[in-house]
Amino acid sequence: MGETDLLTRVEDGVAVLTMNRPDALNALTRPMMKGMWDALERYGADPAVGCIVLTGAGRGFCAGGDVKAMASGEKSLGSFEAKAADLRARMDIVRLLHQGPKPTIAMVNGVAAGAGLGLALACDIRLAGTSARMTSAFAKVGLSGDFGGTWFLNQLVGPARARELYYTSEILDADRIAALGLANRIVADEALEAETMALAKRIAAGPRVALTYIKRNHVVALTGTLSDLLDAEALHMTRCRETEDHREAARAFVEKRAPVFKGR
Repeated sequence: MGETDLLTRVEDGVAVLTMNRPDALNALTRPMMKGMWDALERYGADPAVGCIVLTGAGRGFCAGGDVKAMASGEKSLGSFEAKAADLRARMDIVRLLHQGPKPTIAMVNGVAAGAGLGLALACDIRLAGTSARMTSAFAKVGLSGDFGGTWFLNQLVGPARARELYYTSEILDADRIAALGLANRIVADEALEAETMALAKRIAAGPRVALTYIKRNHVVALTGTLSDLLDAEALHMTRCRETEDHREAARAFVEKRAPVFKGR
């Protein structure tokens, strides 16, 4: 356990973050969460990266918190307030996935439970294998929930379904995941990595400045008023019109060819 709990690599403009505790279905550890936060900050600021993929090693995406550690009676030190502040700091990962400057894709290979579900739902896009399973899980272990799953499920499936999924900890198979709209695509397990990387590379090859502002627009659309969004769109469109990528795309349109974007 430690620095190898999270593996990172960059391939054709795509940063891939792999939670790496396959024997524990990638249950979260502090080193893993610290590594994830650092990687999201680093790749979010890296002009050579155009898209970020989050996945898990082995047969699971992420089982959430380490229940075995909970059962052993491990307790964090400090006051109630200090413990809450510590958890809140670790949960900032989902903000970076959801609001950070780069498009994010969750490649859901197997179970995404509890905090793992929150991580998957925080991403902009989800591709799930046919063996994927999603569950809030918290009620089964007497907990109320963390890592933003409550907010994301309310946004994606509405309050009534979100509450039912939290109250019952129902385990959703690929068919239910698709029916509820929790994944953009369901893909055969053996094709999941190839299809996810093809989509990620396609996004990474796009106009990276514009994609950052497209993402910001969508964040405002979820949290702000129509006036807030119109203000954001006006600012972002004006910024994007000044990019080399926009000028290249306009020339390519006139010349009837595909544009070649350079991310600036």
